[in-house]
Amino acid sequence: MYFYCETCKKQYPLNSHSYRCKCGGMFHLHKDAADEIAKEITLGERETPLLPIRIDGLDLLLKLENLQPTGSFKDRGAYTLINELAHLGIQKIALDSSGNAGASVAAYAAAAGMDCTVYVPDDASSEVVAQIEAYGAKIVKVMNGRMHVCAAVKANLGDAYYASHVYNPLFFEGIKSMAHEMCHQLDGHIPDYVIMPVGNGTMLIGLFLGFMEIGRLPRLIAVQSSKCAPLYEAFYGLPAGPRKTTIAEAIRIEAPKRLDDMVRALKSSGGDVITVEDKDILTAKKELGRRGVYVEMTSAAALAGARRIFADGKPDNYRVVLPMTGSGLKR
Repeated sequence: MYFYCETCKKQYPLNSHSYRCKCGGMFHLHKDAADEIAKEITLGERETPLLPIRIDGLDLLLKLENLQPTGSFKDRGAYTLINELAHLGIQKIALDSSGNAGASVAAYAAAAGMDCTVYVPDDASSEVVAQIEAYGAKIVKVMNGRMHVCAAVKANLGDAYYASHVYNPLFFEGIKSMAHEMCHQLDGHIPDYVIMPVGNGTMLIGLFLGFMEIGRLPRLIAVQSSKCAPLYEAFYGLPAGPRKTTIAEAIRIEAPKRLDDMVRALKSSGGDVITVEDKDILTAKKELGRRGVYVEMTSAAALAGARRIFADGKPDNYRVVLPMTGSGLKR
């Protein structure tokens, strides 16, 4: 296995302290059929349930990623990333995160005995910051962090490996497992639609790669807040709009680094991007709660998006999966 640049195709070893190519291109992962990811470190991760639920006459399937060990789907990526880094002998890492990725990587780093520093924006959820600290990771809060937290960690890496959920392709390699699980749970079929909230695109890109590995693609639908929708603008060729605060804070990403990859994944799947209002996300969260599913606001954006997509009804035979990205206990 090795990383290669999407632009110039230059190769880099997995333990390289470079997080992108010298030419500026982002890394992708080359993995031969015989290559295996290390699987020595575990926190009890499992196949998450695919829960049938009916809302507004829509039969939907909730992929309960909120039941992962640290309460979010990011555990899939952290599991693969930290296992491989530990296998390579890396013992000191740093990353930037507004929440879920920081908690996931910090937890698996703790299990691996790694030194971990997480740079967070100063408005990060206090619940998630407390969770990261509970794993023994060092927290560095960055003022005006939504704009500067990524630059802050890069400027202060020192001898630490940059364990980024955005830059490092090993993280996407872990997310692929969700696609394989869905196929297994649907008796070898793939969903007709997967509707998911999208910020940095970790889930979108990981699922795309996973379904490509299976050989069949569902329609991948990205849901963004109308207050911060860079993927929507890129997909439809629109000028950049304002970047405002939204209750779905995990997808409030002003300038995603892998925007081209996300657009490519959506168009390859015949998918789409839609935007939803905060009031519709809040309503969706309440509806899920009344059915016993307690998730973060960002998860509820998937349901708000499904309501928009199928406002005029849905064929009964359509298998529509909504990944529940994180637990409501985290935010």
